[in-house]
Amino acid sequence: MRTPRQTSPHSSRQPQSDSRDHGEARRGGPRHHGRNRQKPGGPYWIAGVHACQAALENPHRTVQRVLLSAEAQEDFTRRLSVPLPSYVERGDKARFTALLGAEAVHQGVAVLVEPLEAVAIEDALERPGPVLVLDQVTDPRNVGAILRSAAAFGASCVVMQDRNAPEEGAALAKAASGALEVVPLVRVVNLARCLETLKQNDCWVVGLDAGGGRLEGSSLQGRRAALVLGSEGDGLRRLTRENCDEIAGLHMPGTMESLNVSVAAAIGLYELVRAG
Repeated sequence: MRTPRQTSPHSSRQPQSDSRDHGEARRGGPRHHGRNRQKPGGPYWIAGVHACQAALENPHRTVQRVLLSAEAQEDFTRRLSVPLPSYVERGDKARFTALLGAEAVHQGVAVLVEPLEAVAIEDALERPGPVLVLDQVTDPRNVGAILRSAAAFGASCVVMQDRNAPEEGAALAKAASGALEVVPLVRVVNLARCLETLKQNDCWVVGLDAGGGRLEGSSLQGRRAALVLGSEGDGLRRLTRENCDEIAGLHMPGTMESLNVSVAAAIGLYELVRAG
């Protein structure tokens, strides 16, 4: 374990500088001004009441199409805190199946969206809360579930590498259940360099792995933590481990030796925030 650095509370930290188009589609501005980052991927369908509501209520999301069933429209309209777009399309079961596939759980609501504007790590760190860093977590459903936990526990952002990580898409958005619209998903080229950036911004970087001591949220009071989680099969890579300030594991008194990465992320976040 490295000798602890002197840190200041994150509240006083100063960030380092260094398909089909519809004319009425709502186009929000960039999520953070001052940085011109490109969007990954192309338009995709988000399905389900919660995820679609969050997408429509996000001023930074570009929505191209809205598909509603007759049965869902009244209740969904009542839930929205923004007006329903004028370009809503009526969809029956056959139309939803044709556009989303037979297995999609849509609840009579779907929206076609463009991916969100990319967010720089320095911009995301302007938000309070702990940081989650994913080291080659490749399952979009796990990333979506991690985003959901990040939103629940007030995390600042979720960081992934450009390579060996899923693109923003339907499966990820569905698993996130609206959290994709709330928590910035930051993509970086070099994860080791990103960990150094986090340290320069007064984050204490903790690699979550059974090979270290016990993760204790109370021992991190006064520090802003960045929790690093490894891939579903191999865990943390060697270079990632070496760039952490410390390695810590979850207290698991039972008979299982490991947890799904999204479950581990939720428990780790809870441990980080429960004391404060």
